[in-house]
Amino acid sequence: MSKVAFKNISFKYGQNQILKDFSLEIESGEILCLVGPSGCGKTTLVRCLLGLNKPDTGEIYVGDTCIFSASRRINMAVERRNIGIVFQDYAVWPHMTVGENVGYSLKKRRVPKGEIAGRVENALAMVNMTEYKNHLPSQLSGGQQQRVALARALVMNPRLLLLDEPLSNLDAKLREGMRYEIKEIQRELGITVVYVTHDQTEAMAMSDRIVVINRGVIQQVGTPQEIYRTPANQFVADFVGRVDFLRGAVRGGRIQLTGLGQSLRYDGPCTGEVVVAVRPESLSLARPGEGQLTGSIVNKYYLGDISDLRVDVGGAVIRLIAPPEICDTMERGAQVALGIREFLVFPDDGTGESLRILT
Repeated sequence: MSKVAFKNISFKYGQNQILKDFSLEIESGEILCLVGPSGCGKTTLVRCLLGLNKPDTGEIYVGDTCIFSASRRINMAVERRNIGIVFQDYAVWPHMTVGENVGYSLKKRRVPKGEIAGRVENALAMVNMTEYKNHLPSQLSGGQQQRVALARALVMNPRLLLLDEPLSNLDAKLREGMRYEIKEIQRELGITVVYVTHDQTEAMAMSDRIVVINRGVIQQVGTPQEIYRTPANQFVADFVGRVDFLRGAVRGGRIQLTGLGQSLRYDGPCTGEVVVAVRPESLSLARPGEGQLTGSIVNKYYLGDISDLRVDVGGAVIRLIAPPEICDTMERGAQVALGIREFLVFPDDGTGESLRILT
């Protein structure tokens, strides 16, 4: 297990500042997920960790070892950093068997044949691929090839494992299964894992902590519960999970919702212009006259285990997750009252910048 520390890392592509004074500590033995929109700096940070990018300033530590320092001119070679890596593209050698793929790096390092055989067997057992040892990649499914890539990373006994969008090429069911398999392997080995993903659900399921990044700046670091329930700003609320935003103003213990002719009771610290964030699972259908909002159903989607409704609350459409039978009993245009279990309130800076996420 190894702790990882980025200290004041800055990096530019030409005149484009990707990272500036970026600092982050990853605890030994945890799974930390890096999430953020395309271009936010995740890949650049990963490449700096691997040694594929050279930062302009700062230092990087793995354990007690400084693997990069701009001021002290330390830049450890990629192969000496002992970081296991699994990419989105499985990148398994098509002409080698599964066993040969997994043992290739050991062979290149001139590890004795007997030791290679034992370590390959152990790595394949970890990912439930022992019976496929003599198969070629063309005989495997996408999920099986990704297991081979994971075994190839683990066979080196790395002090740190980096997973960069490892499941994005798999179908939804395989992806869900692999999440929990990787989590169990990590728990068994106690290895530190840096997990990069665009999939917020994947990040929530996989991580001990999540780092949300936008434009090279950390927006929030926290457990999945902290990130979801108490987002630091509108960007985090919007990027992690489903949410609708309503603008309003705090007046006399209520938030008057702009243009909707409705209001919500509020006794929090915000004053003046605000943005209300409402997650669909926090809404429920209420009896007439008992809800906080009223509206009409403009669309409904039956998804088997839930009904996914869109409700117009007087000029703004918000999303509501309801029991599956609602799709059978309620028609488009039906007038409904909405209860709200909880909502978030952010000061409105007037720009709307934090509501625009480019993905």
